[in-house]
Amino acid sequence: MLNDDICKKRDELNQSIAENKDYSVIYQLSVELDELIAEFYRKSIKCEKEDLYLVKK
Repeated sequence: MLNDDICKKRDELNQSIAENKDYSVIYQLSVELDELIAEFYRKSIKCEKEDLYLVKK
């Protein structure tokens, strides 16, 4: 599930920061996390719109 992927990626990012890994690794993980979060919000908005459409009928 997307929530699980976000949590795993966040943990991976936090671990890489704690281990003082190379900036390029941290940056890439941050970009991947941002993409997952954006996907989560896109799906949330889509579901809200579909719910509103169903309610209006």
